Amino acid sequence: MSVAQAVLIAAMVGFAAFLVGGVLVPRIATRNEQRRQDQTGLTMSQVLDLIILASESGIAVVDQHHDVVLANPRAEQLGLVRHRLIEDRAWVAAQRVLETGNPEELDLTSKTPQRGRENIAVRVTARLLSKEDRNFVVLFADDDSEQVRMEATRRDFVANVSHELKTPVGAMGLLAEALMESADDPESVRHFGERLQSESVRLGRMVTELIALSRLQGAEKLPDLDVVQVDDVVSEALLRCRVTAEAADITITTDHPSGYEVLGDRTLLTTALSNLIQNAIAYSPKGSPVSISRSIRDGDVAIAVTDRGEGIAKADQQRVFERFFRVDKARSRATGGTGLGLAIVKHVAANHNGSIDLWSKPGTGSTFTLRIPAHVEKAGTDTRGVRAIGKRETGMEAKR
Repeated sequence: MSVAQAVLIAAMVGFAAFLVGGVLVPRIATRNEQRRQDQTGLTMSQVLDLIILASESGIAVVDQHHDVVLANPRAEQLGLVRHRLIEDRAWVAAQRVLETGNPEELDLTSKTPQRGRENIAVRVTARLLSKEDRNFVVLFADDDSEQVRMEATRRDFVANVSHELKTPVGAMGLLAEALMESADDPESVRHFGERLQSESVRLGRMVTELIALSRLQGAEKLPDLDVVQVDDVVSEALLRCRVTAEAADITITTDHPSGYEVLGDRTLLTTALSNLIQNAIAYSPKGSPVSISRSIRDGDVAIAVTDRGEGIAKADQQRVFERFFRVDKARSRATGGTGLGLAIVKHVAANHNGSIDLWSKPGTGSTFTLRIPAHVEKAGTDTRGVRAIGKRETGMEAKR
């Protein structure tokens, strides 16, 4: 190949590269942009603006002169930007970013509640908008309230567990010491031995319920649900509570079997109902009745447990489902209560798409109602819905 031919080929290659890179690629990009705009009616700039406006994060861009060049409404809502000015603490962080080029994080939670607005926890991340042009800082603000609440709940839970476990563990240590010192006194040995056994049972029950509650709290709605006979749940719960009821001279009455069915986990539902019955027994006067009834309410199977105890004050009714909350601490400790039973009921109901309701009047008694969506055979749901259950109940009544 001659020198002239090589030069000609090189020129042709260079010209082709110019056509592709300098003419064709921009033209194709422009054509694609035009085609997309024709299809959506929006330019790329408008699309980006809409994304920023709809973002759940507050977004603001500030320059080295302290001017806010861009901010979305969420940035105003979270307090990152106020009246087109960046928040003072955020500006200090932005200045450090401009000086060092390193990202900064800060807590922008307001120390004092804002009038007419819930006080929320705000976490902000600031970084350079571009490493090539170090004149702008972009700040992202996020509502961190849920994470803060979860962390506070975790700390409270650990503190409460530690406190509650200390009581039986400490008691068992003292009782064991007294037991050893009473080796020559059979009556004292029996007395301290019984108390030691009682505390060990209480400790074991608390650990079991803590494990159950920890599993329930982090769980989603139950994925694999079985058809559960409500009458079986009631019968098994009564069997679990029979000894406790007899010891307290409590008579438990129930309505007739219903034939109702729900979708759920039989073991969890039985545990929840047992906890309600145990709670009714613990807070009922000796010799008083406790009743259990089954009904259909707005498509739910409602299992109500009613006692004739002292009742619960209005101020405490919302708190009885909290972990370790006790209306009467003295009585709860006397009966070996852990303060976790009703919290477990609440989470079992939630995991079954159900609820737990409370009616109570001081001096009259209380009714706790566990509600779980009713299961109806498909053949009976086309026109009659829950009435299919009613027919089954009627059939059972006729047999009796």
